[in-house]
Amino acid sequence: MKNMIQAIGTIVVIILFAGNVCAQAQGSPGTEEFGLTPKQLVQSIEKVEALISRCMRDHGFQYVPVDYITVRNGMGADKNMPGLSEEEFISKYGFGVSTMYTGHPPQLATGYSPAKAGLGERNVQIYRNLSTPDQVAYNRALLGENIDATFAVGLETENFSRTGGCTRKAIEQVFKPEQLKATYYNPKDALINKDPRMKAALRNYAREMRKAGFNYNHPDEAEPDIRARLAALTSGGTILVAKMSPEQLAALKKLQDYERRVAALNFKLEKKLFDPVEEKIEREKYPRKVQ
Repeated sequence: MKNMIQAIGTIVVIILFAGNVCAQAQGSPGTEEFGLTPKQLVQSIEKVEALISRCMRDHGFQYVPVDYITVRNGMGADKNMPGLSEEEFISKYGFGVSTMYTGHPPQLATGYSPAKAGLGERNVQIYRNLSTPDQVAYNRALLGENIDATFAVGLETENFSRTGGCTRKAIEQVFKPEQLKATYYNPKDALINKDPRMKAALRNYAREMRKAGFNYNHPDEAEPDIRARLAALTSGGTILVAKMSPEQLAALKKLQDYERRVAALNFKLEKKLFDPVEEKIEREKYPRKVQ
């Protein structure tokens, strides 16, 4: 019955998104992650999840393909905590990257974890029922070296470069090679960034960031930089905080402080300088209302 409900939900989503596709300006990139249309995003998620399941089975593990709604929930859990607005979350936790780091795999998270949400409860339970050695082997097969780089996290951050294991193999069969690179940029966002009004806004953004000591030219640059710094500090997220040396703990705290400061200013400037211009350009390039 649960599978039937999920299937019906997915069909409803596709039907709803069909209207969005029709509303999209002809010839323009899609409005979803990686420049996909809403329908393409649903189809891509379903294909990737089915391929992950098949790959995990080949490794001797069970993985239940996650439906679109669950993956979307994982994407939506980013910087989202009950009782806190986005601004309050960023003020307290920055981007939620180094500040929420524990070193534990996402399936064992007890609080904030977009990665866990995107894996789905059934897969979390499958993982938890394994022995400790099998849990290590399971996540090695599923995620490779970076155990926080789940499919949902990669979609939300539009960065598949840190994905590994069966997740990476599945993504490679569905997404284009250029979309797998860290340098890939959403074509919709790239189109907007070419607009003279956005170029002016970004110059103001970069100037204000540099005044505060941060070397970023676009709001999209800060969070990936924090993720890269954390990965370097923790060997891809494999070092438990509880087992860190005093030097590693000091470096983590320094990164957390940096993350909070840069995220707060990034959010402020994004709202003040970037978002109003982006919304205006989007209304011009995608003029028809979504039904």
